[in-house]
Amino acid sequence: MDAPNSESPQPESNFIIQGVTSNGKAFRPSDWAERLCGIMSQFHPDKIQGGDSHLQYSPYVLPSMLNGIRSVNVDGRLREFEPLAFHFLLNFAKDNDLRIVNRT
Repeated sequence: MDAPNSESPQPESNFIIQGVTSNGKAFRPSDWAERLCGIMSQFHPDKIQGGDSHLQYSPYVLPSMLNGIRSVNVDGRLREFEPLAFHFLLNFAKDNDLRIVNRT
């Protein structure tokens, strides 16, 4: 397993929050990624322009699986669009000792 990345992602970088702690334990509850993405669903470009009011995940924060581990993909453009939401995600990962993987 890769070691957690202690560096904060760069402003334009994409990253993944994996549901595993630094000691290798699975993060609970098992639907944490969907819950986190649900909270972030308000940060959707269509909602700002008055688009569809149905609940949908933000294209900037999406649940996924990475190597069999429930994860959340974060698009680095969120930092420009909504810096507080971006930092909330980083703090969530840090506070819960979750692995952050930078991606291109």
